[in-house]
Amino acid sequence: MKYHITAFFFGFLLDLLLGDPYWLPHPVRLIGSSIARAERSLLGNGKEQNGKKQREKKQTEKRQNENSRNEKKELRQGVFLVLLVLSVTAAVTASVLLLAYAVRGWLGVLMETLMTYQILAAKCLRTESMKVYDCLRHKNLPGARRAVSMIVGRDTDCLDEEGIAKAAVETVAENTSDGVIAPMLYTALGGPVLGFLYKAVNTMDSMVGYQNDRYLYFGRAAAKLDDAVNFLPARISACLMLGASFLGGRCFSRKEAYRIYRRDRKNHASPNSAQTESVCAGALGIRLAGDASYFGRIVKKPYIGDALRKVEYEDIRRANRLMYLSAWLGEVLCILAMAGIHFLIAHHYCRQ
Repeated sequence: MKYHITAFFFGFLLDLLLGDPYWLPHPVRLIGSSIARAERSLLGNGKEQNGKKQREKKQTEKRQNENSRNEKKELRQGVFLVLLVLSVTAAVTASVLLLAYAVRGWLGVLMETLMTYQILAAKCLRTESMKVYDCLRHKNLPGARRAVSMIVGRDTDCLDEEGIAKAAVETVAENTSDGVIAPMLYTALGGPVLGFLYKAVNTMDSMVGYQNDRYLYFGRAAAKLDDAVNFLPARISACLMLGASFLGGRCFSRKEAYRIYRRDRKNHASPNSAQTESVCAGALGIRLAGDASYFGRIVKKPYIGDALRKVEYEDIRRANRLMYLSAWLGEVLCILAMAGIHFLIAHHYCRQ
């Protein structure tokens, strides 16, 4: 437990200091490429095509194959993908970690620290969202659209300055749970093995969890599992963000954060996404969500928060501050919980 707490703390610090350098190989990218290969093997090559003729061809093929589609087969393939990816992820992570601890205790701590660092994504989330902030601050609208397209799944070509800023704020708010607090909680609970299992589930959902023609059935198992594993972490993240709004000073409205959270925390198709978004919207006094375009199709969404003022690019920086405060609160509480468990176990064995 002492090794685990040490690695947990220093892995968190490494994430805040280094983030995710592009030159450094990352296990999550390896998981993503493995998912892509498995998907192509199970479903065939179905990459999105560009151009009018290619879209028309796809629509024609869709109509021709609509009646012959085997929904149950795709559901089974989706379940197989989930089991395969999770099994390989757990086996590889556990093997590397156990081997490191078997060689030397300090080597095990070092390996666990590096794994914890790669599981968390606070600095990466801030870095990517602040690229949007910098472009908007310098009135570079095309650059801001390109930057925000790297961190959101919606269409960004038609977004104005307010829409770009809002998309970036929403991403920071939602990923405070998905990219920071949830992996932190799972890593605290089960070490890097459980942490990387969570990242694998999250990555599968981001790659095949869409409700489009290709993934409607194939990606259902990944999407449902992602909803399940994020259910408690999303609510814990919202509570931590509420705490962060109390600690963050005058730029956050504590009363509004709680009020909007109570009112709008269910205003999303996902049972989890609006938890932190509602706190962030209330704390900043802005309105998030609403209709958005995905793959050329408008998706109707309810609003989250009240439009007390327009969303501005400075809100990206404020959302990141809220995310960092939430991360520190989560880290401290996790360490206190682990230390408490360690003390209780040690006291129990001493009494025996």
